[in-house]
Amino acid sequence: MDRFDELKQKYASVFAVVQQQGVRLAQLHVQDNKLFMRGVAPSEAIKNAVWNQIKAVNPVYDDITADITVDSTLPQPSPASAPQRTYKVQPGDSLSKIAKAFYGNASDYMRIFEANKKTLNDPNKIEIGQELVIPVGR
Repeated sequence: MDRFDELKQKYASVFAVVQQQGVRLAQLHVQDNKLFMRGVAPSEAIKNAVWNQIKAVNPVYDDITADITVDSTLPQPSPASAPQRTYKVQPGDSLSKIAKAFYGNASDYMRIFEANKKTLNDPNKIEIGQELVIPVGR
C-alpha cells in the first residue's frame, strides 16, 4: 500500500464527514509525506466538523494538511431525517394505547400526534387503517 492509500484509509472517517456535509474537495494528494487536502465547506460549522474529525483521528494532525475555506453559497446538507417507523391503526386503538405499546408510557401519545400533524387534527380522532409515523428515540 502506498502512502496516499495508507493516509486515505487512516482518515476515512474524515472523508465520510466531507461527503455527508457537502464539502467540495479541490485537491487531495500526498505532499511532503503528508496528506494534503484542500476544499470548500458550506459553513463554518461544517468546516469545524471536518477539523474535529481530523483531530479525533490524530490529535496532533502531523501527517495531514487541511486547507478548508468557507463558501456560504454552497448548498447546505439536508438534515438527516430522524429514524422512524410506521404503524397501521387497528380497531380499538388510541394514540395512548399505541404510545404505551411503543414507548411503554401512554402519556407519550403527543409524540405520535406531533409527528402526524399533517394527517391528524385531533389526538382523540384516529381511523382504523390509518398509517401513523412513530418517532424513534427522544
